Amino acid sequence: MNTLNWSELSFGYLPTDYNIRCYFRNGQWGNLEVSTSENITMHMAATCLHYGQEAFEGLKAFRGPDGKIRVFRMDENAARLKRSAEEIMMEPFPVELFTEAVKKVVKLNERFVPPYESGASLYIRPLLIGVGAKVGVQPSDEYLFVLFVSPVGPYFKTGFKPSKVIVMRDFDRAAPHGTGTIKVGGNYAASLKSGQLAHDKGYSMVVYLDAKEKKYIDECGAANFFMIKGNTYVTPESTSILPSITNKSLMQLAKDMGMTVERRPVPLDEIPEFDEIGACGTAAVISPIGWIDDPEKGVNYVISKDGEPGPVSSKLYHELRAIQYGEMADPHGWTTVID
Repeated sequence: MNTLNWSELSFGYLPTDYNIRCYFRNGQWGNLEVSTSENITMHMAATCLHYGQEAFEGLKAFRGPDGKIRVFRMDENAARLKRSAEEIMMEPFPVELFTEAVKKVVKLNERFVPPYESGASLYIRPLLIGVGAKVGVQPSDEYLFVLFVSPVGPYFKTGFKPSKVIVMRDFDRAAPHGTGTIKVGGNYAASLKSGQLAHDKGYSMVVYLDAKEKKYIDECGAANFFMIKGNTYVTPESTSILPSITNKSLMQLAKDMGMTVERRPVPLDEIPEFDEIGACGTAAVISPIGWIDDPEKGVNYVISKDGEPGPVSSKLYHELRAIQYGEMADPHGWTTVID
């Protein structure tokens, strides 16, 4: 551990001491098991490999100025994993077991929680997969829940700075009424090619439009969009957007600040009317967007004229992080201290 440079960590995987596992067999979930192995053994006909029975989550633990470790909104992640499982016919992992597993894995790997003010955190990845052998297209009768952690640095190397994104109409992140509203791997596989093309062109993320009309803003990369117009916080609404726990938290903070919050369809043509635009999610919290290029229409939207994050985005970002790290009061009870 003395060789880790906490301030230089990337957002990637680093081995830690322990992970947690739990099996669903014979119609019931078993006990939580502690493992030191980074490998999973499964049948070659497992439904997760053939029919996409897989769902996952992402949350973080933070070490505060008081030395305490806090996990942010794990109840929301437990609920979202449950809903994802139900939508693709997997056995939902019990919320109480999820909470117990998160507390246990963080405590077991406490030495990997980065120090306060290092700019790093402990990323927590819950994974639920179908492991029963099936050849016909049908749900598994056996499931495995795995929970591992890794210390991570900022998602974007530039940190809290405006990024440049690109509109791509030739790609859809998810179909309306499909799996876009749940957190399954297929949604992310569908974004890999467009994401790589965007990066090759020098953009940080892809702006996805609705799959039907190519008129309304959907998501930005693997994150939710939000916009600021005067004293109003706006976020797109559709039947293919994943409900972001970070976005939900930012909407509450915006209300606490006296702002009006709107969740509605947002046409791309409305972009010039917004004062600030950002993407939000667990990994980056907020990634301010400074420029949106639309090559097909020959339009370049400049949101950040001075190359700096807007005042509202900055306030929301710093306030949410202050709650996560225990630097300020947590009026909504979002954090859980790991004793």
